[in-house]
Amino acid sequence: MQPADDNPDDKRDFFRIQETLFLDYRIVPSPEADAGFGERSPLFGLLSDLHRLDYESQHLLRQIAERDRGLAHYLKIINKRIDLIGKAVSLQVADEPGHPTDVTLSEGGMSFSCDEALNQGDWLSLRLVLQPTPLGLVLPAQVIRCDRLPDSPRWIIAVSFDALDDQQRQLLARHILQKQAQDIRAARSTPQRTAE
Repeated sequence: MQPADDNPDDKRDFFRIQETLFLDYRIVPSPEADAGFGERSPLFGLLSDLHRLDYESQHLLRQIAERDRGLAHYLKIINKRIDLIGKAVSLQVADEPGHPTDVTLSEGGMSFSCDEALNQGDWLSLRLVLQPTPLGLVLPAQVIRCDRLPDSPRWIIAVSFDALDDQQRQLLARHILQKQAQDIRAARSTPQRTAE
């Protein structure tokens, strides 16, 4: 079931995508707390570090490409090999606590369904594994809405990403753009039915 996210109070100036990702969360006392996700999951920590290092090296790769195209091409190949390692790591991370969850995701926040009610204003530490390019993120989020799903024991939780640092926001934005481009390519490759 796709989470509903049509409350006009939650509308933001961000592009939203629908997707399924691996999600785990913990209630934490403040946005600075990460619930120890990295300590409990060395593989998840490795996946996060791979993406952090990739983010930090992008400007260096652009500078190298301006001076030496051959070297830049070689480094891009090495980067692809590291991405393959990241994909293998993400398969292992997916076997850890957390489960596939349908979400609505933007740079400004996310909504998802869960089995428990959360209080508005609660801080959460979210552990996300995003596909197809495996991306592991631990993000601080604040609950802005909790609504009971009709005829269901589950709840729709809407959270805000107002406390992200620049690196977290850039990685999330890049994932959303890649997913948007993937969805556009998939829509174009699907044959259109002609009206009879």
